[in-house]
Amino acid sequence: MGTVNIKLVCRDAKSSTSELTYPYHKVGGMDGDNQSENSQFLLLRMSESPEQQRILFWMFLSMYLVTVVGNALIILAISSDSRLHTPMYFFLANLSFTDLFFVTNTIPKMLVNLQSQNKAISYAGCLTQLYFLVSLVTLDNLILTVMAYDRYVAICHPLHYVTAMSPGLCVLLLCLCWGLSVLYGLLLTLLMTRVTFCGSQKIHYLFCEMYVLLRLACSNTHIIHTVLVATGCFIFLTPLGFTTTSYVRIVRTILQIPSASKKYKTFSTCASHLGVVSLFYGTLVMVYLQPLHSYSMKD
Repeated sequence: MGTVNIKLVCRDAKSSTSELTYPYHKVGGMDGDNQSENSQFLLLRMSESPEQQRILFWMFLSMYLVTVVGNALIILAISSDSRLHTPMYFFLANLSFTDLFFVTNTIPKMLVNLQSQNKAISYAGCLTQLYFLVSLVTLDNLILTVMAYDRYVAICHPLHYVTAMSPGLCVLLLCLCWGLSVLYGLLLTLLMTRVTFCGSQKIHYLFCEMYVLLRLACSNTHIIHTVLVATGCFIFLTPLGFTTTSYVRIVRTILQIPSASKKYKTFSTCASHLGVVSLFYGTLVMVYLQPLHSYSMKD
C-alpha cells in the first residue's frame, strides 16, 4: 500500500488560489480510480495500550463465544424438540440466528484489530459491514414486532390463536421481515456509495457505523441524512407503535383476569419478550437519537 497526496485547488470570489492537501491511502496500486473505492478506514477505537488491548481482546472473545454458543443452543433446542414447534419459538429461533449473524459481522474484525498493528478496514469491507449491520438491526426490530403480535393474539384472542397464527402466515411474516430488512440495508448502502471520503479517514468507533461514516464525508450529505432520518423513523417507530399498542391491549386483558396467580402466569409468557424489546429500543435511543455533530472524530 502506497500513500500519495491529493491537492485540491480552491478559488474564492477574488480569484485567489489556495491548495489543500489530503492524505489518501491507495490500495493495490490502482491509479485513476475513484478515491473512495481505493481508500481504507482506520478503526482507531482500538488504539489503547497493549495491556488494555489484551483485556479487551479476551473480554470481546468471551462475549462472542457466549453469544454464539447460547444462540446456537437455542436454535438447536427449538429445532430438535417438536413441543417447541410453535409460532413464538419459531420467531425466537430466527431472532437467535439474527443475533448470531450480527455479532459475527462485527466482533471478529474487532478481535483481529486488537491482536494486530494493522487497524485498517477496506472501503468495500466497511460498506459490507455497514450493510449487514443495518439489515440485521432492522430484522431484529421487525421480528420483535411480529413476536409482540403473536403474544397479543395468544393472550387477547386465545380461541383464535391456532388459526390466526397458522404456519403459512408465520412463514409469510418472516419473509416480509427479511425482505424489508434486505431492501433497507441495500438502500442505505447504495446511498453511501455516492458519498466521497477525503482527508482524515480515521473511524473512532468499534466498527463501520452509518453516522460515523457520514462525519468523515467531504461531499454534501444532507440528502442521505434526510433519507436516513425519514426512513429510520418509519422502519423503527412504526413497529415500536405497533408493539406498544399490542402490549397496552395485553395489559388490559391481564388486568381483567380475576385470579392473581393466572395474571402472573399470563404475564410471564411475554415478560422476557418485553424485556428484550425494552433493551433493544433503549440501545437505539442512546446510540442514534442524537445530532450528527455529536459523533466525535477527534484524533
